[in-house]
Amino acid sequence: MAARILVVDDDRSLRDLLGMHLRSAGYEVELAEDAIEAGYKVLERAPDLIVCDVNMPYMDGFEFVGALKGDTTLPYIPVIFLTSREDGDLRGNELGAVAYLVKPVRVDSLLQVVARHLPGGESA
Repeated sequence: MAARILVVDDDRSLRDLLGMHLRSAGYEVELAEDAIEAGYKVLERAPDLIVCDVNMPYMDGFEFVGALKGDTTLPYIPVIFLTSREDGDLRGNELGAVAYLVKPVRVDSLLQVVARHLPGGESA
């Protein structure tokens, strides 16, 4: 069964592009345009990994991941942050992010990081 990845980004074109590349690599992908939609998707069925933008409306990526980490009913979900923010690395580390990638993200780099942090350490 393919690993399930949730991509959260308010930029529709980037979200769709990331989804396309991850699906091409053999992953099952769900897309969410903001943290609110992503939260519902996580509660419906927790993904194996989350790729999350930091700068989003309503609730930023750090707040979203902080809320997930505060919910003890959820399993551990590795998180990869995507952002252009300078302070993201420090804040992402505080939240237990497995990786922090600066936009624009190279697809090969993203796929390597995703594969490394999924159960089994390899793609589907």
